[in-house]
Order: sequence, then structure tokens, then C-alpha cells
Amino acid sequence: MIKSYPHVETEKVGPVLVIRLDNEKARNSLTREMRYSLRDIVREIEDDHTVRAVYLTGKGPTFCAGGDLRMLTKAADPWPVHRRFRHAAALFPPLVSLNRPVVCGVRGMAIGGGMGLALMSDVLIAGSSAQFGAGFFRLGVVPDCLTMFTLPRMIGLSRTRNFLYTGATWSAEEAVENGVALKVVPDEEVDAEGLALATKLAEGPAEVMGLAKQIMLKSFETSLAEMMDYEDFGQVLAMSSAEFREGLSALIEKRKPDYIGAATGGDYNDGLPASVKPE
Repeated sequence: MIKSYPHVETEKVGPVLVIRLDNEKARNSLTREMRYSLRDIVREIEDDHTVRAVYLTGKGPTFCAGGDLRMLTKAADPWPVHRRFRHAAALFPPLVSLNRPVVCGVRGMAIGGGMGLALMSDVLIAGSSAQFGAGFFRLGVVPDCLTMFTLPRMIGLSRTRNFLYTGATWSAEEAVENGVALKVVPDEEVDAEGLALATKLAEGPAEVMGLAKQIMLKSFETSLAEMMDYEDFGQVLAMSSAEFREGLSALIEKRKPDYIGAATGGDYNDGLPASVKPE
């Protein structure tokens, strides 16, 4: 069933939640309405453990054209900008650290904040028409939407500076060469490829993958000893999970693991009882 939000729609496909940016007339730019919708959707995912992976894409020929330029002409004074970034802080970090795998499918332009949004995913599938550009300096602003967090971690500081300061635009093939995208497929195959990958990840130990993601995000500002501690605590959680028990049993029994069945088999998957029975 398709659920509509302002400038965004979602659809549950088995264990995968498909999120489609839905404002084609504005080339899926990051309007106020879209940001609020994405924030609400991320919160819903955090509370819904039947969603085991996410597939993010855009409707129409453009993935996301970045910031809403009309809004910027009216809201560039200090306090409106500050409020906007306080709101962004409730959306972007939770999306980057979401404890479920996120796959992104890009067709057409992913520019500025649109590129930043795509880089918040774990795995990116690029359509043949995909183009990735920063464009922030052309507008006279610093890169945002966590671009200066995600991109140096993906490709290194030197290549990030080369990309940003020269105002470069990457083709889909160049995005793969630079380690940003996994593969290039024809535009008409992006959704099928992205959904298939998200489904494959959903059928794996999805929450353990999410836990690993949260630990990896700490790796660039963490000491060796602290990283060992994070691995320690992460493994304690992972090995106490239903997903681990199922994976271990499946290996010993030489069968395909049923991670979804294992993870959804109890009443306490979110840490709270689904219902309280009177004594």
C-alpha cells in the first residue's frame, strides 16, 4: 500500500520500505515539506521493526536537485538558517545512523543537498543518466547535508577537496570509479536492482548490519583502544540477538537462515511488550 506525505511517498514491499521523493515539478528539491516528511518517516522506521531495509529513490527524471532556491531567497537571514539546520539535525544524523541497511537508487541529477542525501545511504545504485555534483560553492555556501562528513570518509580528504573545489560533476561511471556507487545499470532497471538489493539485505541479519554501521561511523575519530571497546560491546549485542542464533544454527545445520522469521518471532522486538495481559 502506498502512503503519501507532503512531497514524499512510501510503499511497503515485504520487509523493505520504499521511500520515493515526490515533487517532480521542483525536481525533487529539498523543500520544507519534504524535510519534515523524511524526518517523520525515519522516526516511523525506528519504531517499526517489520521494516528491515530501506530503498530510497526519486520519482521522475531527477533524483534531487538540492536546496529549495525559492525558499533561500526568503529565508537566508541568520535565525531562519539556524532554525532550518536545527531541524536538519533531527533528520540527517538519524538517517545516516539508521540501524537498518539503506539502499539508494539515483537517476538523473543528484546535486548539492541531493548528492548529500544520496551519500547518507549504505549502498548506492546509479542509473546510466545519474550525475553527481556538489555545486555549493557556485551558490556561495559551504557544503551541507553532511557532505563534508560522508564524502571524505568514502573517498578520502584529497579527492574530496579536488571534487568540491573544482566544481566537478561525476557521471554514473565516475561515481563507481570513485567508490561512491556500487554499480551502473540502465535507468529503467534502477528500481528493480535497488529493491532486489534492499530485499537481500532485509533477508540478512539487518539489525546486526545496522549495529555495525553505527560502529563504523565512529572509526574516523576513535582511538584503537576505543574501537576495540565498540567492537566488544557491539559483539555482545549481536551475539545475544535472535539473528545470531538463527545464523549459527543455519550454518551448523547446513540450511539457509531465516533471519526475518527469527527477528519477528517474539513479542518484544522493540524492547517493549506488544500488549499487556491482565493477570
